[in-house]
Amino acid sequence: MSKKTKEGTAYDDLGPKEGPVLVLIHGLGLCRGLWDDHLQGFEGYRIIAYDLFGHGDSSPPPMEASLTVFSDQLANLLDELGVDKAHIIGFSIGGMINRRFALDYPDKLSSLVILNSPHNRGSEAQERVESRARSVREQGAFSTFDAALKRWFTPDYLLTGSGPHLVRKWREKVDAESYAQTAWVLAHGVRELISPDPAIVAPSFIMTCENDTGSTPSMAEDIAAEIPNAKLQIIPKLQHLGLMETPSSFTKPILKFLQGVENDN
Repeated sequence: MSKKTKEGTAYDDLGPKEGPVLVLIHGLGLCRGLWDDHLQGFEGYRIIAYDLFGHGDSSPPPMEASLTVFSDQLANLLDELGVDKAHIIGFSIGGMINRRFALDYPDKLSSLVILNSPHNRGSEAQERVESRARSVREQGAFSTFDAALKRWFTPDYLLTGSGPHLVRKWREKVDAESYAQTAWVLAHGVRELISPDPAIVAPSFIMTCENDTGSTPSMAEDIAAEIPNAKLQIIPKLQHLGLMETPSSFTKPILKFLQGVENDN
């Protein structure tokens, strides 16, 4: 049974309370269950996994969704739990939210891990993403779903893996209006993260997959180039939800990065 904050954020608080804090942010249309196969790899950390507004077991956003609303959601969660600083891992829009959080609340941040997250898409790709967001608004949360699965999973895994079924189940739980608003944030909100001034300066690790067409290796390179001393890794062959296909391909390098940050402090 998940716990809930005063403003309706559902969360799990796992691991030793005295350990360094690690926060996990899922992507659009998903929920904190995205991280279930990763938890064991972060043994020794206090892990806070939560559902974005309108997703999973969380309440809808208190106002129109934006990166700032989601950044504030995270800050309020940490405050309610008495957490001063945390490592923040964000997948897809979660990697946009944790960058917004780094700009809004730099003193609350130990490090950033940005996974399969978009950046400057260029005009044509930007229009495609905004068109999908409009389709969701007009036709519902499943209007783009089948095409999305082909972008997210490799062909073999799409036929045999459990991920597509889980993703469908998670999508069914999302509040329709919240999903439409969050889809627009994913599409449009990336603009406010390009070349931020002042720049993000927290220790950062950027990862994506070789065949992620929405959060491409070149986007990951651009994110890394804008953050001093950021580390970058591209996972071969996989697509957008590669972290569901082979969790250890992500947890092992992330753990190595986190341990390096802890050792430097």
